[in-house]
Amino acid sequence: MSALAWQKSSYCAQGNSCVHVATDDGSVALTESGDPNGAILRTSPAAWAALIRTVKETRNRA
Repeated sequence: MSALAWQKSSYCAQGNSCVHVATDDGSVALTESGDPNGAILRTSPAAWAALIRTVKETRNRA
């Protein structure tokens, strides 16, 4: 992966299908560990926070 300080999802098991997240120049970068040379998606911190908040709320309802 690049020089970004990637953090692996706390929900990732031992496999290679994990989401990695890093901050980069005011944006949030996401990639998948199974393809470290693949695409890096970028979003705003506000959009990332909204996604995480929605996922947590949905999980708490289940």
